[in-house]
Amino acid sequence: MKALNVIIAGMLLSYGAYAQETAKGYIYTDKNGNGKREKSEAGISGVAVTNGKEVVLSDKKGYYELPVSEDQIISVIKPSGYKVRVDENQLPQFFYNHKPAGSPALKYKGVAPTGKLPASIDFALSPAKEDPNFTALIFGDPQPYTLQEVDYFDRGIVAEVAGIKNVAFGLSMGDLVGNDPDLFMPYIKAVKKVGIPWYNLLGNHDVNFDVKEDKYSDESYEAHFGPANYAFNYGNVHFIVLDDILYPDPRDGKSYWGGLREDQLEFVANDLKFVPKDKLIVIAFHIPIDQAGNNEAFREADRIKLFELLADFPNTLSLSAHTHNQKQIFFHKKDGWKQEKAHHHYNVGTTSGNWYSGELNEQGIPVSTMSDGTPKGYAFINFKGNQYDVDYKAAGKPKAYQIELSAPKVVEHKARTSAGIYANFFMGSENDKVEFRIDDGTWKKMVYMPESDPSFLDVLHKWDHTETLLSGRRPSNAAECKHLWRAAVPTNLKPGEHTIEVKATDMYGKTFTQTKKYTILEKTSTASNLK
Repeated sequence: MKALNVIIAGMLLSYGAYAQETAKGYIYTDKNGNGKREKSEAGISGVAVTNGKEVVLSDKKGYYELPVSEDQIISVIKPSGYKVRVDENQLPQFFYNHKPAGSPALKYKGVAPTGKLPASIDFALSPAKEDPNFTALIFGDPQPYTLQEVDYFDRGIVAEVAGIKNVAFGLSMGDLVGNDPDLFMPYIKAVKKVGIPWYNLLGNHDVNFDVKEDKYSDESYEAHFGPANYAFNYGNVHFIVLDDILYPDPRDGKSYWGGLREDQLEFVANDLKFVPKDKLIVIAFHIPIDQAGNNEAFREADRIKLFELLADFPNTLSLSAHTHNQKQIFFHKKDGWKQEKAHHHYNVGTTSGNWYSGELNEQGIPVSTMSDGTPKGYAFINFKGNQYDVDYKAAGKPKAYQIELSAPKVVEHKARTSAGIYANFFMGSENDKVEFRIDDGTWKKMVYMPESDPSFLDVLHKWDHTETLLSGRRPSNAAECKHLWRAAVPTNLKPGEHTIEVKATDMYGKTFTQTKKYTILEKTSTASNLK
């Protein structure tokens, strides 16, 4: 029996050696841009390559080797000063999908069998001038459930930025579609019109739901976009994109949970070994990392491990979407962050807004204001070396529209009132300064007041009190707005029309204003009314 066990163990070791192969190849300068390595095209040294877990650097000839299993993706981590090829749909081609037998049989198709591992997996890079001051365009949750909603996304969002100039690349923050990977290609065709290289990440509505293990939940995503975990450099910024959807939920096998597998954390650790400490590290994933602790929408232990990996990097930013609201979150030492300077996490507003709800506008597109009162839209992150600032653009609105004001139209002269002036500053946080004045008077501070946005409640009241059917469909109920301020309405001014002006200064020092008028009226006595 002992001899038999030795034989079995030897067979298993032999199988393991057969199953574990070595991917090898070259990173080279693609002078003519044809994506094929030619004798005159030299290798590039010091470029990081990964199998999704291990990370190695190419040698002086541009050569690398990596272990690879029968279900792994080899990808190059684009260095600054170079660009990777994009396909006809503007999707960056920085990876080789190695699945000899293809994806498992699933409802939605995954990767077709790729066959035997190629003798050399080479990655073409072309020298590119990269300004250290650049802008990236960020889309939160396009999430169309139907071709009609793809059309809403196309005409309501993409058309507004199609052919945009002076933007380096775009990134969609997951939930590219709504539970139907067959919509990946219509989504891709729409985003192609923006005309810039476009990166993507996996959301909880992009997964293959008919799987038993998390490692197979991204098969359809991989077939269209490549690895769900990858990195690249641009200027003085290092970007890490991660799938933070644990599906099925490891606690009960149902639904999903926000978090990271151990192999993903190993990838981040191995990747960061080769990143200079003065780089700005931007980590993007779908589910925000703040909803940990009591309700654990994101697994807190994984957030702590991630923070440990970032402990020696003074310049960091993390991005998410998922909530269909917008908020700025700051992590401190009490939250597990390891540095004195707080870590900024930006939960981006969505391009689908409130899931394509609300009345139809003049273009026949749902208004779809988010439940915290933020209009649907998209963000521009402006990088300046290893620093950054963010601009939010409300779809279909002027760039200057950054605050929605709510106030009564009419108040009684010198009468007490519980009505207030509310300012929803879309990019605001509790730390920001928001002031108001009446008729060019003295500026006074408004009070931070996280509650439902009155303007969004007005929308819901219209739906609930209408006596005729409205176009579109009713939005979801109001959520607490994390960027709302309040001030009392002055009634002791002289009767007549007055102008409310609100000024908000954000965390980057940028100032925005918005105005609204209200009227103070003398109340006619009941006796006078009876005469």
